[in-house]
Amino acid sequence: MDIMQTHSPIARASRLAEIGVSEILRVVAEAAKRRAEGRDIIILAAGEPDFPTPDHVKLAACRAIIENETRYTALDGTPALKRAIVGKFARENGLHYEAGEISCGAGAKQVIHNVFMATLDEGDEVIVPTPCWTSYFDMVRIAGGVPVRVPLTESRGFVLTPDQLEQAITPKTRWLMINSPSNPTGAVYSRVELAALGQVLARHPHVGVVSDEIYEHIAFARDLPPSIVSVCPELRARTVIVNGVAKAYSMTGWRLGYAAGPRELIAGMAIVQSQSTSNPCSISQAAAIAALSGPPDVVAARREAFQSRRDLVLAAIGAIPGLTCFPPGGAFYAFVNCTELLGSGGARQAGITDDAAFCRYLLDKWDLALIPGYCFDAPGYVRLSFAASEAELISAMDRLAKGVAHLMQ
Repeated sequence: MDIMQTHSPIARASRLAEIGVSEILRVVAEAAKRRAEGRDIIILAAGEPDFPTPDHVKLAACRAIIENETRYTALDGTPALKRAIVGKFARENGLHYEAGEISCGAGAKQVIHNVFMATLDEGDEVIVPTPCWTSYFDMVRIAGGVPVRVPLTESRGFVLTPDQLEQAITPKTRWLMINSPSNPTGAVYSRVELAALGQVLARHPHVGVVSDEIYEHIAFARDLPPSIVSVCPELRARTVIVNGVAKAYSMTGWRLGYAAGPRELIAGMAIVQSQSTSNPCSISQAAAIAALSGPPDVVAARREAFQSRRDLVLAAIGAIPGLTCFPPGGAFYAFVNCTELLGSGGARQAGITDDAAFCRYLLDKWDLALIPGYCFDAPGYVRLSFAASEAELISAMDRLAKGVAHLMQ
C-alpha cells in the first residue's frame, strides 16, 4: 500500500500539536453548563463587559440593515470606518494615520493573527512578556513563529524592564508584544517605562512592536494610557497598534477590531484576510463608526463604574488572609496571588496545591468560577473579572472569603 494512503485526511496538522481550545473558554463553558443545570453559579471568568452595547450604536446597526448595507464591503474596512478610526487616533491619541495605514478585521484577535501570518517565517521569534493573554502564544505558533516568554514580576509592577528586553532579543527576534492595560494583571505602562523600552529598541532596528491597546479606555488614571508610538515616534514605522470596540463599548459579539501601522504591513495583512474571512461584517462596521464617533460620556461613565467595582474587590481581597492582589491600573481584572494559601497546611491536606486545583475547589464547593493563573503563564495566581454588578461581586467575595477560610482552618 502506498504510504500516503496510511494517513487519515482528517488527522490534525503537526502545528496543532501544542495548541488546544482556550482553557478560559473551557472554564466559562463548564460554569455556564452548571448554571443551566440549576446551580447558582457566579461566573467571574470571562473577559467581557456586563454592560449592554450603547443605544446609539445599536440604532446605527439597525439603520444599516434598513438601508441595505448588507453586502460585501472593502476588504479591510469601509472608507467611512477607516475615517472614523483615523479621527479617533488624531483626537484621542495625537497620532496621525491615513486610510492606507488602517486595517479592520473580525475582532482584535483576528487583527493580531493577521500581523503574525503576514510577517513571521518559520523560526522567527516573538517576545511575549508574561503573565499574558495566552492566545498570543498560539497565534505565534500557528504562524510558524516561536514565542519567547519573558516572566514579569509583581514586585516590579508586571512591566517589562529594559534589561529583560535586551536579554531576550536575538537575531531571530521579529516582534515585541506589549499589552497595556494588561490582561490579566491590569498593569499599565507609564511614559517613562515605554521610553526606556524605546531606547533598547533603538539599538535593534530589526525588532518591531505589536501594541495591544484593547483596554485603552478602561484605565483608572485621568488620561488615556500612553501608546509607545506617542512616546517614541521614531518607532512608528515598525509598530502596529491593535485596538477595537469590544471592551470599551461592550461590543464583544460584534467582532470588530482594527490596527494602525506601516502601509507595507497593512497591505500584507490584507492579503492574509483576503484568503480567510474577507471583510468584517458590514453591520458591525456601521455600528463601530457610531461607537468611535459618538459621545464619550458613555465610555467615561462605565470606566467609573469599573473603578468603583475594582475598589470593592480590592478591599474585599485585602481582608482575606492568604490572598493578596496587585492593584490594577486598567482593564477589569483582579490578579490575585494565592501562593500563601496554597502553601498552607489546610490547603495541602485538602489536596489543593496549585491554582488550577484552587479554582476547581471554588467552582465545585462554592459555585464561583475564576480562571487559574497557569492559563496566563503565571502559576500561583487566579484571575477574577470584576465586569459584574456590585451585588454579584459582593456575593462572590463572600463565597471566596468563606472558601479560603475553610482551607485555612
